[in-house]
Amino acid sequence: MSETINFARMYTAQLNEALSQLPEDGFEEINRVLQDARETGRQVFVVGNGGSAATASHMVCDFSKNTREAGRNRMRAICLNDNAPSVMAYANDEGYDVIFSEQLLALGAPGDVLIAISGSGNSSNILKAIETARQMNITVIGLTGFQGGKMKDMTDICLVVPSTSMEVIEDAHLVINHILAGLLRGGRLYGN
Repeated sequence: MSETINFARMYTAQLNEALSQLPEDGFEEINRVLQDARETGRQVFVVGNGGSAATASHMVCDFSKNTREAGRNRMRAICLNDNAPSVMAYANDEGYDVIFSEQLLALGAPGDVLIAISGSGNSSNILKAIETARQMNITVIGLTGFQGGKMKDMTDICLVVPSTSMEVIEDAHLVINHILAGLLRGGRLYGN
């Protein structure tokens, strides 16, 4: 067997193992929070850095577009890392740690939801956004990896991907996104 095939099998085995260990009750709790946000017209804010920023953008696209159903409220989802001018202005003028929290202060309201994505669970600007959300009475959902980092103890609900590989953690976060979007569609895969 080639090194290529061995690596591919090892990688998918690690991803499958991490996914199989995710706490199922966490999905129940998150689905309940997101369904309530949808029905009450609350905003769902999503944030991340680097690869997690890409996942945050993808999540907002899936929540906004792929969960539409006739006769139901649409998901009101916003990705705070997608507004490059705001991110750059806050980073330049006030510091990188506040690029998400300042946007949340301007756009958020009590009862809204923040989904914070950080592979390590220790990104300072994500932690600042979580602190701000807690002060604003915004429900905080965390997606992280490793041992959960500081984020684990700061969120209302936290799914910790049990892996020490950032690639596996990021892939698992995208799978979690697709599970949540499917639940928001009533438990159906998109396109089925």
